[in-house]
Amino acid sequence: MLSTNADCVSPIPAAIVRLNRWTIVLTVAVALMLRFAPLTTALFVVVALAACFGRRGSLIYRVGMRVLARADQPEGGEDPRLMRFNNALAALMLGGGQVAFALHAPLIGWSLCVLTALAASAALAGFCVGCVLFYQLKLNRWRLLGS
Repeated sequence: MLSTNADCVSPIPAAIVRLNRWTIVLTVAVALMLRFAPLTTALFVVVALAACFGRRGSLIYRVGMRVLARADQPEGGEDPRLMRFNNALAALMLGGGQVAFALHAPLIGWSLCVLTALAASAALAGFCVGCVLFYQLKLNRWRLLGS
């Protein structure tokens, strides 16, 4: 994770956060319609790189900065640590789907991928499951880590 001081990192523009969520939703939807699991594998790689390396490893961030960030964005942004946490959750779910596909359990694989897309859809609608988990972990970390 990044530094604990939120003031030392610039926020990720809201338009790029939405692009990230839409990318997950649309990629899973197209993959499901086509029954083409390798498309979810590509999505897993993109999201996992963003989770591991933040902005530096995020293809979605790079594309978004070139395409979307040119328009004036009056709205704020999202804490990069929160974005990485959400991407890590998505990568875990999509990665679990890839394992299921590899073990010839496509129903489980598609279920995990669809759950990821549903979580991204909920975030687009205004309720971010990953955000709730992130802040609950932050608020209750003394219970989890004993500090």
